[in-house]
Amino acid sequence: MRRVLALAVMLLALAAPAAALAQGCPRTTVGDLEDEVMCQVCGVPLGLATDAPEAKRERAFIARLAARCDSKQQIKDALVAQFGPSVLADPPHDGFNAAAYIVPALGVGFGGALLAWLAFAFRRARRRDSGGLPDLPVLSSAERDRVDAAMERWSP
Repeated sequence: MRRVLALAVMLLALAAPAAALAQGCPRTTVGDLEDEVMCQVCGVPLGLATDAPEAKRERAFIARLAARCDSKQQIKDALVAQFGPSVLADPPHDGFNAAAYIVPALGVGFGGALLAWLAFAFRRARRRDSGGLPDLPVLSSAERDRVDAAMERWSP
């Protein structure tokens, strides 16, 4: 019984560091990076480049770094060092490339402001035009007689 208990304690002692090491390793996979990395030959995201030798080479490179427990950012940095900045699907956030982020944001802002201004102008014009009730058509005496007859028929 003592031997079984000692064996269980030793197994737990060996398993604890392994679990701690596994928790410290970021869970980065090739699939995590395929939509953020471009195939250098095809010019498409790595997930879409299936049979290109360059795509296979990039996938193997990412898998090697992920097996070493590199984080996603570390793998991206290594890819840029190996293949150049064009390997990333999104442009850098500085310099002229910042326009890729600024221009759409400005477009959405100006579009929203234009819609708000148009809605305000439309409501103001409707208020100005609706000063009172619209003019009702004048009924002839024959039409009035028909309406009165219909009212008498349908009233209780």
